[in-house]
Amino acid sequence: MLWMRHFVPAIFVDTGGFYAVADSGDQNHSAARNVFEARGTAGDLVTSDYVFVESWCLIRARLGRTAAMKYWDAMQSDVVKTYGVTSKDLANARAIASSWPDQDFSLIDCTSFALMERLRLDEALAFDNHFRVYRYGLRRQRAFRVVH
Repeated sequence: MLWMRHFVPAIFVDTGGFYAVADSGDQNHSAARNVFEARGTAGDLVTSDYVFVESWCLIRARLGRTAAMKYWDAMQSDVVKTYGVTSKDLANARAIASSWPDQDFSLIDCTSFALMERLRLDEALAFDNHFRVYRYGLRRQRAFRVVH
C-alpha cells in the first residue's frame, strides 16, 4: 500500500509577522505566535532574504540590537526557510510595481509577491493590507489568503 503524506502548502511570512512575534507588546503578537506554533515545522513557513533584512532592521530600530540578534539566531533554525530573490523575481517585481500605480507597494512587497508567485504560495502571514489588495494570474482573478 502506498502511503501519501498530506501536503500542507507553506505560508509566506512578511515583516509584520516577524515583528509581531518579536514584540510581545505588539497588537498582533498572539496571532503571529499562534501561526508560528501551529505551522512552525520545517518547511511550513517561508520568507525571502529581503524580508529577513527588512525585519532585522525594523526589530533593531524598535526593540534594540539584542532583540534583532535573537531574531537573527532564530532565523538560522529550520523553522523558517529563506529563499533568495532572483534577478527574474526583481524583473517581475518591477512589472508588478508598474502595473499597480494606484497602490503604494514597497520594493519588499513587490519582491514578496513575485517570489510567492514563483513558489506557487497562496498564503501569507502579513498584517498590512497590501497582501489583501494584490491580485495576480489571468485577469488578476487570484488573491493571496492572509492568515493569522
